[in-house]
Amino acid sequence: MHPAFLYLPGRSLDITELSAARLDGHVFEIGEGYIPADLVEGPATRAAAVATLIPADTAASGPTAAWIHGAGDAPPARHHVRRAVDHRIRPVIAPRVTLHDTALAASEFVVLGEVPVMTPARTMIDLALGLHRDESLRRWMLLLAEVDPRLVRDAVAALETMTRVPGKRAGRAALERLSLRTR
Repeated sequence: MHPAFLYLPGRSLDITELSAARLDGHVFEIGEGYIPADLVEGPATRAAAVATLIPADTAASGPTAAWIHGAGDAPPARHHVRRAVDHRIRPVIAPRVTLHDTALAASEFVVLGEVPVMTPARTMIDLALGLHRDESLRRWMLLLAEVDPRLVRDAVAALETMTRVPGKRAGRAALERLSLRTR
């Protein structure tokens, strides 16, 4: 998606102009911005729409990455990012963003719409591992499995290779139950 098709409030148009355009059916809301009503919404578009919330040296993760990859219609109320570099960082984080300060390997994220985003399989693992802390992640797992049911199988296989990971037992059980539903 060309950046000219993403309208962020305060740039070329203010929020009142964008709201009027939305009411007239010319644009619709996506993440933090608006896009033309006739533009196809895809992962790169969704990533670009939340780019202002993703600090440098981080990647969208958890529910945010799931939404970017096509899970659900609306973005999460609280966005999640994970460190995408080996060294510690001190980013300025928006109040609606949670930073998970564990590093991702370069193979665990892709760049969509100029935004680093955790891969779909790694996102499924991330959601499963977080279930022991936050049961609401189950909804995002279900939505992501609807996008690509193979992710569940891939996540189970990848989780088996991980050692000493908090939430692994609960995550594996949730993924196995989910795999029965997506067959």
